Amino acid sequence: MSEKSNFVDQIKIFCRSGHGGAGCKHFMRTKFNAKAGPDGGDGGRGAHIILRGNKNLWTLLHLRYHKNILAENGESGSGNNSSGRSGKDIYIDVPLGTIAYDEATGNKEAEILEDGQEIIFMQGGRGGLGNARFATPTNQAPEHSQPGEPGVEGFKILELKVLADVGLVGFPNAGKSTLLSVLTAAKPKIADYAFTTINPQLGMVEYRNGKSFCIADLPGIIEGAAEGKGLGHRFLRHIERNSILLFLIPADSKDHRKEFEILKNELQEYNPEMLQKDFVIAISKSDMLDNELKEAIEKELPSNIPHIFISSVTQKGLPELKDLLWKVLNQTSE
Repeated sequence: MSEKSNFVDQIKIFCRSGHGGAGCKHFMRTKFNAKAGPDGGDGGRGAHIILRGNKNLWTLLHLRYHKNILAENGESGSGNNSSGRSGKDIYIDVPLGTIAYDEATGNKEAEILEDGQEIIFMQGGRGGLGNARFATPTNQAPEHSQPGEPGVEGFKILELKVLADVGLVGFPNAGKSTLLSVLTAAKPKIADYAFTTINPQLGMVEYRNGKSFCIADLPGIIEGAAEGKGLGHRFLRHIERNSILLFLIPADSKDHRKEFEILKNELQEYNPEMLQKDFVIAISKSDMLDNELKEAIEKELPSNIPHIFISSVTQKGLPELKDLLWKVLNQTSE
């Protein structure tokens, strides 16, 4: 995905943690004793760079303008056993579901899953010891102190996997964006074009008694996406962490069962574990159906998966859809 889009799901940043301050070599001098002994203090620790989970963030967009993150160095120690000040740690707030990789090695280095979770991403260098630390009965005037340890630096890749309770899955033009805009306060771009929602859209669904859950309109899957056709892997990975997958199949589909099976097959090709999630089927655009047509469609659908008929335009069936999703969500969390 291009970083120029509003939903930034991957970004490269350069990070450098702080160098440790040098220990001090110093000898105390008093009015009556010019050689009162070593009193060089320790250097301060270089600043850490710390990743911190923030539930109020949904994208990595804010980091687009802070691609060079340079932490403070620790200050050197000084005489009179004074330690140098440690560098001020830098916190990088990221949305839940952010994974950090080292660009050079490709190794996964951190994963943020909880609000307030903190991981020291890049450690600052330790401060050096002052010469007062090296005084012994046989060496009462040590002439050496330690330099501070260097910090670490490198290019890092931050990648976001959407953490939503419900993921909307469907072909282009199944009505996912419209449903999301009606259920939530999200305002996705809605147009009649075959390329589908280009970026995942997130919204909070208000339920009863102040409760809510998060729903994500995930970019549409086309047949062959698991092999990299269409929008491909870059977007399928956004579905990995959803608790429920809500399959949206339009009422005017030629073969509802086949459409569901194609979508399910794409998920299986991408990651077989996806089939362990709870599925719900919603037949969209159903305001055009009479009871006879509904019964005919019901016969096509899998009997072991809950289904519901909805219309985003007339809002028919939407309260029942919320009830059903809430019920399944709480089954999965128990």
